[in-house]
Parts: sequence; structure tokens; C-alpha cells
Amino acid sequence: MHEIYTYTVPMFIKMLGGLKNVLVKAESHLRETGKSEELFMNESLAPDMFPLVRQVQIACDNAKGAVARLAGVDMPKFDDTEKTFAELYARIDKTLDFVQSVPESAFAEAADRKVTLPYFPDKYMTGFDYAREYVIPNFLFHVVTAYAIVRKEGVSIGKADYVNGLPFRDLEA
Repeated sequence: MHEIYTYTVPMFIKMLGGLKNVLVKAESHLRETGKSEELFMNESLAPDMFPLVRQVQIACDNAKGAVARLAGVDMPKFDDTEKTFAELYARIDKTLDFVQSVPESAFAEAADRKVTLPYFPDKYMTGFDYAREYVIPNFLFHVVTAYAIVRKEGVSIGKADYVNGLPFRDLEA
């Protein structure tokens, strides 16, 4: 197994699945309360923070960007035009499709790969540092911020929705 693959790709898949489930609960809550979908999509935690829709877009961008950069493959381009739950579900699904399409073997050189980011010109990180120091914390920040916005709006979700399951096994007697 390739270490970087092991601690990124499965986590992206799990957490994006949980994010989608949180959004499904939010959409159901909207139907019950009659709140506008447009208003809900534009809710944020603070005036200077991105709204819900952007948090989801960035979480998806982090996952697909990390997989592409670490595996050395072309990154798909998604337009940031989502305005509805259905469109966010589709973006998450497209992200998951891409993330799952890249074979683990493509991560063989990931740890030592030079990773550059367009907003840090003339700088690079090793793939190991990029995964550990940048992409995992950034990805989780945007997932948890989306979760927090949904919770702030009164949707009945809890930590279990964020965690999206644990790999418990039965103790042997």
C-alpha cells in the first residue's frame, strides 16, 4: 500500500459521503421549514467567511486537487455554478467518481513529488508535506465548516453525521 493514498483517498471518500448525507438532511429540513434554498446556500458562520455552497465546492476541489497532484494526473475542472442541493450532490458525485478512478498505483511517487499551487507562486511542497500540512487540514476545515453552517441553521445533525460511521468490529469472546 502507498501510505499517502491510504491516509487521503479513503478519507476523502468517507468524508464527502458524510457531507452529502448532511446536505440531504439539510434539504429535508428546508422542506419542513419552508426556508428558501437560495438563502440557505448563502448562509455562513461569519460575514467574512464563505457561504455553504462555497464550502462544499472548496471541499470537493481539495479532494480532486489532492488526488490529481499527488498521483500526477490531470485535474478535472468544475465550474463553480452550483446553486441548489441537487447541483451540490452532483458535484460531490463527480468528485467521488474522479477520486475513485485514480488507481492506488499512481501514488507510488506521491511522497517525493513536487507539488505547486497557483496561489503560492515560485514555491513547492513535497507530496508528503502537501498532504499532511496543507490538503488534509484544509479539506477537513471546509467539510466541518459546511457541517457547522447546516447545524447553525437548525438542522438536526450530530457528530455521527460528520464522522459518517466508524469501523467497529466485534470483540472476540
